Amino acid sequence: MSDTPVNQQSDSKAVPLHPSHLPSLNPSRAQGEAIGLDHLMDVTVPLTVELGRTRISIAGLSQFAPGSLVTLEREAHENVDVLVNGKLVAKGEVVTVGARYGVRITSMVSG
Repeated sequence: MSDTPVNQQSDSKAVPLHPSHLPSLNPSRAQGEAIGLDHLMDVTVPLTVELGRTRISIAGLSQFAPGSLVTLEREAHENVDVLVNGKLVAKGEVVTVGARYGVRITSMVSG
């Protein structure tokens, strides 16, 4: 096998570039119809509800078994975090909806 790296040119030189030598871009009309916000409303994004977090050592993790209890840093009365694409967007309280869990939004988190 050769010791020469692939696609390497030893004769390459920098080329001076001056903005005055570049052609100007003329504004042009977009072709087709604008997408519009209505088309984006059907896009799905991942939503996560986070009950809480904690840190645990590897030794503690190795002791996990059915029935093990993990205590979270969040208190029982605190709202859960609602994240969209991993970004916090709201706070809420856990509720039951029939046989399922749900989240009632209590506040929105701004930017």
